[in-house]
Order: sequence, then C-alpha cells, then structure tokens
Amino acid sequence: MKLLSKLTKNGYQNYIIVILFFAVFQILSSTGHISNSLKGQLVPIVVYVIMALSLNLVVGISGELSLGHAGFMSVGAFTGIIVSATLQNSIPNGSIRLVFAIVIGAVFAGVIGFLISVPVLRLNGDYLAIVTLAFGEIIKNLLNITYVGLDSKGLHLSTKDIASMNMKPDGITILNGPMGALGTVKISTFFSGIVLLLLVLIVIQNLVASRCGRAIMALRDNRIAGEACGLSATKYKMIAFVTSAAIAGSAGALYGLNYSTLVPKKFDFNTSILILVFVVLGGIGNMTGSIIAAALLTVLPEMLRTFRDYRMLVYAIVLILVMIVTNNEKARDALTGLLRRFRKKSVKEGTANE
Repeated sequence: MKLLSKLTKNGYQNYIIVILFFAVFQILSSTGHISNSLKGQLVPIVVYVIMALSLNLVVGISGELSLGHAGFMSVGAFTGIIVSATLQNSIPNGSIRLVFAIVIGAVFAGVIGFLISVPVLRLNGDYLAIVTLAFGEIIKNLLNITYVGLDSKGLHLSTKDIASMNMKPDGITILNGPMGALGTVKISTFFSGIVLLLLVLIVIQNLVASRCGRAIMALRDNRIAGEACGLSATKYKMIAFVTSAAIAGSAGALYGLNYSTLVPKKFDFNTSILILVFVVLGGIGNMTGSIIAAALLTVLPEMLRTFRDYRMLVYAIVLILVMIVTNNEKARDALTGLLRRFRKKSVKEGTANE
C-alpha cells in the first residue's frame, strides 16, 4: 500500500508538472515573450520527454539496457509520414490525420519491438545492449534503401530507386532513400504533443502500479527469486519492451510530422545515447526526473547560444546540477565518498608532516 500510494502521488505530480509546463509556455507565447527559435523547440521537447519516459520503462522499471531506441522512433516517424501523405486527400483535417499517424506509427513500432524482443530478451547485460544497438543500426540502414511513392493506384515500394516504383505521372515520392522524406506537410502541434504526453504518462504509471508492473520490478530486483515464484521473465520483460517501443513509435510520428524534411541519419546511435543520457541524469526509474532532464537538456543548447565560447562549460555544469537535483541519494553518496577520501588524505598528509 505504501508503494501504491507513493506511485499515485508521483503520478499526480507528473501530471501537474506537464500541465504547468503547457500553461506557462502558452502564457509566454500569447504575451510575446518566446522567440521563434524556442517556439520551434516546443514539439521536440515534448517528443524527447516521451522518448525518455519510454526508455525509462525498459532501463529503470525492467532493468535492461537498450541502445537502439532511436530505431523504434524512426519506424514511427516514417510510418506516420507515409500515413499522413496517404490520407491527405481523403482527410483534409490535419488533427485527425495526426491521430491516425500516431496510432499506426505506434502499432508498427510495437510490432517491430515484438519481433526484436523474441531473440533479444534471451540475453542480459552488455550482450542485450550490443544486440539492441545492432538492431537500431539495421533499421536505419533499411530506411536508407527504402523508396515509397504514391499515385492514383496507391502506394509503391522499392529498395532500388524511384524509377523502379513505376509510378504514374501524377505520382509523388514520399520517402527517397537516404534523402529521407521531402515536402512533408507539418501538422504536429504543441497541444497535440502535450495530450500525447499525458496519455503516455497514464499508460506507463498505470502499468508500473499494476500487478504486471510489480512483476516486472520483482524480476528486475531478483530474477531467480521471481522465476522461482512462477513469474515468466521473458513474458513480463517483453511487455515492458514492446510497450516502450510502441510509445517511442508514437513520439516518432509526432516528431516526423513536425518537419518538412527528415532523413534516416537523424535516428542514429547518437540519438539513442542522447535519450539514454536523459534517463540517467534524470534518475533511472524516476519518471519525474526524466521529464525534467529531457525538457531542460533539449532546450538548453538553444538558450545558451548567447554565451558562445562558454556554452559547453555552462551546459556541463547544468548536467551536474540536474543529476544532483533529480537523484539526490546517489549524488549525496558520491559527494560523501569524495569528502571522506579528502579527509583521509588530509589526515595522512598532516601525520607525514608532523
């Protein structure tokens, strides 16, 4: 009951943080206190917060290390772009198209996550991290050779070039291999991102507080004891992994429809590491910390451009402060250890001098 009450309290706290975040930016935007560059960062901020939450479900709740999370994001992004382009004539309303794109992007990413989880979740530790990294790179390379077009007959797919799709003269190219998606109609909005973020919080926090979530955390803490009690490690870890992949796909669809041009190279290893940095600095298993760290660190480089030469120094200091604020216990232990070493060293030096 104490655990459930704590999770409920943290859940309401996260909802309040997101709503306040939306309200503050709406007020600042209406009064003209937000620059155009910062307005352009609002949707990516929400996307990276969702990505951090979804990865925290695997890393923090399930206890597994995944380094290919950007791959699921790319599946959702390009699936959402294809869905939006296909429905553009039949559904002129951008908000409705966005809903379809997010849902279908999440489904496709969830299916890919399921197919990957079957062999991957039989591994543990570094082996799991290496294999997920490989799958992320495989997905990116597959997108680099994928060509998708649309004409009056429907969708056309090829892995060679545009000409091999044999489209009619009225056809348009949606995905152009390594050049990615060109001419995408931008329909993502800050409001839709906040709604998606609240839905993601509801899904994750209810999953964590459920019987399934407690089983996942039990297997994370002691797999042998959990399996001895009849829990299937593969089943529950697969639930966390597939749910995380589906959420990443929905965030990817929102992200892809926020830019007129998007290339597969954007979703490489560096993006996966960036999302992992958000999770680690926010506190592994700490959803509130993931929200704060992802939002702050996404917008921070843009805000620090005025510092020029000192930008990276300030950025590094902020990283340390975020870690201390969102992960107090570990930071306190680290600082205490450093102080103890310093005192011991001082005592030894004093004794030697005497």
